[in-house]
Amino acid sequence: MARILGYIATSLDGMIVSGDDSLDWLYKYEGMDLGEHDYTLFLKRIRTVVMGRKTYDFLANEPSPWPYAEQRVIVVTSRPIDDPKGPLTVRSDIDALIAELRALDDGDVWMLGGGQLQMAFIERGALDEIEIYVMPELIGGGQPLFPPTGFRASLELVSAKAMDRGCVRLHYRMPRAA
Repeated sequence: MARILGYIATSLDGMIVSGDDSLDWLYKYEGMDLGEHDYTLFLKRIRTVVMGRKTYDFLANEPSPWPYAEQRVIVVTSRPIDDPKGPLTVRSDIDALIAELRALDDGDVWMLGGGQLQMAFIERGALDEIEIYVMPELIGGGQPLFPPTGFRASLELVSAKAMDRGCVRLHYRMPRAA
């Protein structure tokens, strides 16, 4: 059974994208030393990448090549994607997708991108673990790490570690659905 994982950076004030839909605040940390927790090492463990439509559109508009050619990519959206930037499939039913992902046995699944889709998985008890990289930046607004939905849960802290350039890595195990 595949593990469904989160791996995401947030500003100290809890935002993942600034108010102008930019990641410039995060890009200035490119090249920082995360050691065994480095993104490239994390990505090598991932067989399937799941993202929402906003994340896909953001990546599709980047001038760089499609970064997930080595992974199976699933975009959760109700709108068709004409001329996709890379190989992908589309799903609209989150519950059916979770069952599909749980049936995989060829590697881990990464919930890439925004908090809205991650929260949908968390609310269903379908996110197993999450690594949150808290960057020492106050960006004053934008999209929150987790949108307020009224959902409450107690997570199990696996580890907390100060990293390079003031970043703090928090690793949590998520509660399972009842």
